[in-house]
This record gives sequence, C-alpha cells and structure tokens, in this order.
Amino acid sequence: MTVNDDVLLVHGGTPLEGEIRVRGAKNLVPKAMVAALLGSAPSRLRNVPDIRDVRVVRGLLQLHGVTVRPGEEPGELLLDPTHVESANVADIDAHAGSSRIPILFCGPLLHRLGHAFIPGLGGCDIGGRPIDFHFDVLRQFGAVIEKRADGQYLEAPKGLRGTKIRLPYPSVGATEQVLLTAVLAEGVTELSNAAVEPEIEDLICVLQKMGAIIAMDTDRTIRITGVDKLGGYTHRALPDRLEAASWASAALATEGNIYVRGAQQRSMMTFLNTYRKVGGAFEIDDEGIRFWHPGGQLKSIALETDVHPGFQTDWQQPLVVALTQATGLSIIHETVYESRLGFTSALNQMGAHIQLYRECLGGSDCRFGQRNFLHSAVVSGPTRLQGADLVIPDLRGGFSYLIAALAAQGTSRVHGIDLINRGYENFMEKLTELGAKVELPGKALA
Repeated sequence: MTVNDDVLLVHGGTPLEGEIRVRGAKNLVPKAMVAALLGSAPSRLRNVPDIRDVRVVRGLLQLHGVTVRPGEEPGELLLDPTHVESANVADIDAHAGSSRIPILFCGPLLHRLGHAFIPGLGGCDIGGRPIDFHFDVLRQFGAVIEKRADGQYLEAPKGLRGTKIRLPYPSVGATEQVLLTAVLAEGVTELSNAAVEPEIEDLICVLQKMGAIIAMDTDRTIRITGVDKLGGYTHRALPDRLEAASWASAALATEGNIYVRGAQQRSMMTFLNTYRKVGGAFEIDDEGIRFWHPGGQLKSIALETDVHPGFQTDWQQPLVVALTQATGLSIIHETVYESRLGFTSALNQMGAHIQLYRECLGGSDCRFGQRNFLHSAVVSGPTRLQGADLVIPDLRGGFSYLIAALAAQGTSRVHGIDLINRGYENFMEKLTELGAKVELPGKALA
C-alpha cells in the first residue's frame, strides 16, 4: 500500500447488511504451516485465509527450503519440507520483523537442522507477551540458547528430550511451542496448565494426522509421547471464531444484519451467550451464523475476559464498541492483556463515556491486578458517536475503530488500516459487500 492507501475515509451511520465469509483461523493456520516443517512428506492445508501472517510464515518456510505452492481449490496450500535447509540471518530478520510466529520455528528447526535463529519479534502492542516462556520451555527440552546482537541462536547438542513442564499461565504460544517441540523429542512430555483453545485442539489434530501421540486431559494437562518420525497431513483449518465475532459486533453496533458464512457455534458458545445477553440476535444453520440487531434497547452487562473456555480477550474490543450503545453501565474486566483497554480513549474522543480503572472490577483471576495497570472499564451508555480522526493501535483495536466509525454520525479518517490485513482477509471488499460507505483518498470504493 502507498501512504494514502493506509488511510480510510468512513462515512458512518449506515447499517451493515449482507453476507461475508470467514476462512481458517489466524491463530491456527500459520502454526499448522510451521508444523509441516516436522514432516518427512508433503502436507496439504485447506481453508487458508489470505492474510499477512500467512504470507510471513510462507516466506520463512521458503527461506528454509520448504516448497509452498497453491493447491487446486481456493485457499489451499501444498507444503513440501523434503529439503529443509539453513536460512540467511538477514533474510529471516527481513521476513519476520513484524510477527511473533517465528519463535515457533525453534522446535521444528532444532529437530530438522540441529540449530535455529530467532530475530527480534513484533506483533500487536497490547501488553506483555513474554517470550521468556518459550525459551524456558526450550531449555527444559535441552536447547542451549545464545543471545546475540541480532537475535537468539539455539542449538541442541544432545538432542531434545521429553520433560515435565508447568506453565505459570495457560499461554497459547507456549503451549504451541511445547507441542511443536515435544512430538519428536525423546520420551514423554507432560504439560500442565496448558492452553486449551479450539485452535490448540486443531493443531493437535494436525500433529496427530502426522503421526504424533498426544493426549488431552480435562485438567489442562497434555501428554505427548515422542515419536521417531512424522509424515505429512491433509487438514481443513477450523474457521476464525475471532473474526466471526468481530463482524457480529459490527452488526450490533451499526443496527445491521450480517450472515457470517463459515462461522461455527461450537467454538463461539461463550460469545453467543454474551451476545444474547446484550440484546443481539443470531440464527445458526449448517453453513454459518446470522447476527443482527433486533431493534429496541441493548442491555448493559458485566464482562470478564479469560482464557478458553472463558470470554476471549480478542472478542472484547469489538463488543465494547457495541456496548457504548447499551443502556446503563457495563463493567469490563480485562484479565489477559494489561494494555488492551487503551483503545477506549479514541472511543471517548468520538463521544463515548468510558472510564478506566486500575482495580479488578470482577472476581476472575487476573494476571496483573496488583501491578497498577488500567485494565478495568465502566462503559456508560447509550451515547451518540461522532466521526473523528483515528489511528489504529493494534489488530483487534483497529477493527474496533472501524466498527465505531461505521456506527458514528459523520465521516472518520482511519489511519493505519494496513495493520488490519494481519488478521482479516479481504476486509475492504467485505466492507463494501455489506454496504459500508468507505473510500480510499482519491479512489472511491463505495
């Protein structure tokens, strides 16, 4: 995109109506692509979205000798890891600087090459997501890590061996790291306090198809018995429940009606319960879910984010925009990312009444409640939103700004929209399909 293309003019006040499709989950597809590195045969991944994180991983795989090409059907990738090789450090850094996913290459590369290099990591600035979890895990498997000026260099001089690991927090990334490392490690690995998100389960399905032996217990314990060799897989990625919820919140905030083809009930049950409590309506069929505002007043709620099966932190920001239109006081307690509520300052600029607090306004366990972060909010509504100049702070916050701009009266200038491409496939086309009045400066879209 050019500089001007990174600004979107949004003429608000029009309900979003129509149909869009969500494809494979951003939080699964890139990890399934990394898993292909572990195989001794090609893999086939279906339902792949065209988003930046996929392109980053594709580039990194190709740097390491993996052949990646499109399959016969749209959204299909064929990955052949037969000739894995070391990559140039500068090339890795150039490809990986805007993503955190490269750290998940560590285990597979240690198994395939005996060494790995990880540059400095990017990603959304929504709070601490310490990579120490990852390095601590890898050391327990037997990796030796050397910090260098341009990143981290890893070796496994004695190979990788199974171990017992208890995570201090059920981190999705650290759980993925254990899975991708343990499947070819010698012996048994026991991971307790693991993340159990649907995307984790889907990654386990991928690895099991490759020949891995992985058992999940109901107490957040995962046991992996290492095997000598893995093959390829054929897998259709589960749909992106986070994107589906974002469009659901957009329907609610704009008093619209959106059919999200590909959305599935099972992975969204917690969101659907909350959506109904707020006053939103939905209808589920075999192909997707229709979300709409049924008319009348929306209801205020008390909401706490949590790891799965709780209310996902990525659902929170888009829904908060809709809650600015609910009657009464809504209370939000963000327990996962300490900086995730920072986006609300822009909503206040648009006319919302949102007050942030350092205290835990809820009873759920919180990662940082005693560390003085503004991680609780009280939303007073309903309030009329007005168009404004907005600068996108992160992926989910950015989509939330779009929702606010679409719900507001007047025109908003939304800067930094290219960041939304990280996790929302063809979002510009989807906006126009839903009747949004948006345009790039000098190039009308609707």
